[in-house]
Amino acid sequence: ELPAHFHAHRADDIATAVRIAKEFDLRYVIIHGTEAHLIADLLAEDGVQVVTGPIFGDRSKPELSNQRLDNTAILKRAGVLTAICTDHPENPEQYLPMAAALCAKNGVDPEEAMAAVTRDAARIAGIADRVGTLEVGKDADIAVFRGSPLELNASVEAVFIDGRRVK
Repeated sequence: ELPAHFHAHRADDIATAVRIAKEFDLRYVIIHGTEAHLIADLLAEDGVQVVTGPIFGDRSKPELSNQRLDNTAILKRAGVLTAICTDHPENPEQYLPMAAALCAKNGVDPEEAMAAVTRDAARIAGIADRVGTLEVGKDADIAVFRGSPLELNASVEAVFIDGRRVK
């Protein structure tokens, strides 16, 4: 019932995951996709969904040697449905807006960077009918920021959970 998650960094591992998913007729998502930019057109052609991240970190293992800050931008330009993650607990989840900001700084339209952590993440998770956008009838936990949430100095002015203001 749930999509398989293939944690893959290298392009050849991503291609292997796609082949396995096709062979066994699996719904699936590529998690990390560090080298997905190398095969972006192929991923778009196959309708592959990718959750990129963590966007910041060092190249601490060989699989990360081709890590690029514009990976998400390249995937989005190719037409790949892409979300962004921090790979919590590798990088704590509170750094998700910073990850989106780094993607925006490196070629992703700022509105698309926000969509990558809201709408597109919900679509990939299969829960877009309930969350991810502000629409009547959907669950909505909302944070209101002073400034853009993609700015480091943005501050949270109000938080609403289940329709009630909690901050």
